[in-house]
Amino acid sequence: MSAVTTHMLDTAAGRPAAGVDVTLEQEVSGTWTLRGRGTTDDDGRVTELLPAEERPHAGTWRLSFDTGAWAAAQQRACFHPSITIAFVIEDPAQHYHVPVLWSPYGYSTYRGS
Repeated sequence: MSAVTTHMLDTAAGRPAAGVDVTLEQEVSGTWTLRGRGTTDDDGRVTELLPAEERPHAGTWRLSFDTGAWAAAQQRACFHPSITIAFVIEDPAQHYHVPVLWSPYGYSTYRGS
């Protein structure tokens, strides 16, 4: 499993959000560098954003979710066409799980386990 993982739950439908494209980027000297990408599985999870043996460097990272394309494919309303969550990795030895709870007009996130 990657040191950085995520999942997205569709709280309006009460089920995982399968098929959402996700990117992982790292900020290096003020520039964002793509480090990984994936698509949420049937359980709404992306567990392989980085190779399993790779430890992320300390610093600022961000996850971006293409919620607009995903909602459009399902003919659903979507106020936020993308969700970008910046977060800080302080201890590269730890696992960082960043979930998203989505609905057509809002979302929330937190550091999971």
